[in-house]
Amino acid sequence: MSDLIDMIEHGSLRGSLDHCVKCTICETACPVSNATPLFPGPKYAGPQSERYRVAGEPSVDASVDYCSGCGICSQVCPQGVKIAEINARARDALKREHGVPLRDRIITRPTWLGRIGTPVAPIANLALNLRPARILAEKALGVHRDAPAPRFAGRRFSTWARARGRERRADRATAPGAGPPDHRGLPRRVVYFHGCGTEFYEPWEGEKVVEVLEHNGFQVTVPRQGCCGLPLQSSGLFDDARRTVLRLARSLSAPLRDDADAIIVGNATSCTLMLKREGREILGLEDDPDLRLVSRRTYDICELLLALHDRGELRTDFRPIREIVAYHAPCQQQGHGIGKPALDLLALIPGLEVREMNARCCGIAGTYGLKAEKHGISMAVGRDLFDQVLASGAPTVACDSETCRWQIAHGTGRRSVHPIDFLHRAYGLDDAGA
Repeated sequence: MSDLIDMIEHGSLRGSLDHCVKCTICETACPVSNATPLFPGPKYAGPQSERYRVAGEPSVDASVDYCSGCGICSQVCPQGVKIAEINARARDALKREHGVPLRDRIITRPTWLGRIGTPVAPIANLALNLRPARILAEKALGVHRDAPAPRFAGRRFSTWARARGRERRADRATAPGAGPPDHRGLPRRVVYFHGCGTEFYEPWEGEKVVEVLEHNGFQVTVPRQGCCGLPLQSSGLFDDARRTVLRLARSLSAPLRDDADAIIVGNATSCTLMLKREGREILGLEDDPDLRLVSRRTYDICELLLALHDRGELRTDFRPIREIVAYHAPCQQQGHGIGKPALDLLALIPGLEVREMNARCCGIAGTYGLKAEKHGISMAVGRDLFDQVLASGAPTVACDSETCRWQIAHGTGRRSVHPIDFLHRAYGLDDAGA
């Protein structure tokens, strides 16, 4: 592991800081430094402080822990400096020096929490809504009493997926000549990466993803899987994050090796970004063959569907939906560098009026907004978005990231869903008993 840390310390990301010209564009764009003086800004905490960081010596600056990891600074830097990535590694060094709170070790393991909470969902959800229990959790663990806490669904998406798989296999057995249409430009087989949010909290979103893919002629496989490791990485638990993402990469890569044309599709943009780029760049796993393979073949669901449309292969048998919807593109969705494909897809639905929100960030940043010392910052960062949503007149907000949806619903009282919900409705799949 020491060799890996040395590689990280002297790798290409650290070298990118020499391109910083101190233009302060990242400072202007940073949602956190504009909301609190506790974070002096990405330039100071990133390239400027990095020049004084030496491996094995105490951290030169503790303020880097207030970086939310949204990645906006790296996106806007005209010189290509990997500011957010540098900050993430500095936070890892800081946590190694000072230790990691018990709270962070708990809330960064959503798979564990989901497995514990799902069987006792009514009790767990009641506890999450009881004010005395939330106050106790804040005092004992440092999880803010007012932070958005998602409700356990009481069922798991993977259970539905296994039943769906048996049903589809039976259908093919009775009609052996039947199969999905042969797309000219895209593979027919999709390996679905559903993530922890879909598995334990929003299984209906995964069901809709599968049904929309099947409606467009794809055969969907759902392998056993766990967390992507992003919550661990964001809290500076790099060693645990490496083990977690590599375990996931082993699981997702197996069906890819059996089918050279298969691709991975996910509906949680932060998690797919972890597979595409962050696991390799930030965690230093560039040379892992499984993660490299997974990275090359991973798509966001809206990215894939828009590519299908651009090839003239997306089914557009959409029914009208006469509603207004607000749309927010999460920070890490924009980190994919694919534009905002959800906007283009929603524009295909007759009657649907889409109002794009131009606020940069909702503030939640995964587990960042759950922490007692950071919840107020999180809400201040999200205030612009909340105000825009309330002013939009839209009863529903579409957003590609589940933690952002929970934060938006918490901050506005408006219902928030994945963009796939509208496509699913427009296809008439809700009426088909989906």
